[in-house]
Amino acid sequence: MTTAVNMEDIAKEFSEFIENFKAGIENLATMGPVKIATSEKETVYRDGRVQLYHYKPLQKKICPVPVLISYALVNRPTMLDLQEDRSLIRNLLNEGMDVYMIDWGYPDRSDRYLTLGDHIEGFIGGCVDYIREAHNLDKINLLGVCQGGTMATIYSCLHPDKIKNFITTVTPIDFETSDGLLFSWSKSMHVDSMVDRYGLVSGDTMNRSYQMLGPLNLSTQKYINMVDLMANKKKLEDFLRMESWLMDSPDQAGETFRQFVNDLFRGNKLTKGELVINGKEVKLKNMTMPVLNIYAEFDTLVPPASTKPLNDHVGTKDQTLIGYPVGHIGMYVSGKIQKTLAPTIAKWINERV
Repeated sequence: MTTAVNMEDIAKEFSEFIENFKAGIENLATMGPVKIATSEKETVYRDGRVQLYHYKPLQKKICPVPVLISYALVNRPTMLDLQEDRSLIRNLLNEGMDVYMIDWGYPDRSDRYLTLGDHIEGFIGGCVDYIREAHNLDKINLLGVCQGGTMATIYSCLHPDKIKNFITTVTPIDFETSDGLLFSWSKSMHVDSMVDRYGLVSGDTMNRSYQMLGPLNLSTQKYINMVDLMANKKKLEDFLRMESWLMDSPDQAGETFRQFVNDLFRGNKLTKGELVINGKEVKLKNMTMPVLNIYAEFDTLVPPASTKPLNDHVGTKDQTLIGYPVGHIGMYVSGKIQKTLAPTIAKWINERV
């Protein structure tokens, strides 16, 4: 009897699987390509492949000091504007923020010799100076995301006179930790051989490496689970938007990648005070502007143990540390955070402008 009941359950599950799959195929045939990053914007500044976007305000009353977003070099900044109901950028605009963001573009072989200093002093610095001049301001707000937050941190150490308030989200700062597999792997990575051989680090290689952090869930299980939601057109579109973002992986400029791995992941020079960028020493104590440090409590890519120590090293007493019960990507796309993250950032900024 038990066997018969179990077989009936299996047959029912299989039947539902087939029906969901059939409905999903029909949805895929009629829905067309999904769109991401739909918030209205214009390119206001260029430096080679790098563009600076300025987003159209959504409120009449706008914060007088703009915020510049520095995203990671890995994947694309479209993550921050994935869809209308899951968009940090749109949420910040709804809070009256004046938002700019750097788009790093797609490096090619002509970029292989660009250094970490070129990205920080050249590209970030150029964008900061453009916004300062456009708004006739001495200082602007700077918000960093993941690796882009690390670079923004370094810039703020070198140019505290240009940053009014600094916000960082899920950003690696202390690389000594081995809490995450990425941090363990990077310490033994033969990065010099890779860069010397190829010049650029392939975006596909980076993606496959991240998939290996959770091979079952990230490479197989999510596509099996996809069938369960295929009959729901909205959920299917959401899934495809995320896949579109994941598969859009630029290559990495070799020398930048080499220095980031050797000096930070392996040398942990930022927290040790030993990092040198374009001949200048980088000291976290030089960050005398207010600092808001936001981390994800369940982050397995950039664990809290790497993010939280920023507050132990900066030179300001006006520092805030906030954790959210989400993962790395969930910090931007989780439904439960859409009503909390942007208002928290906006309120914190408005209290200090």
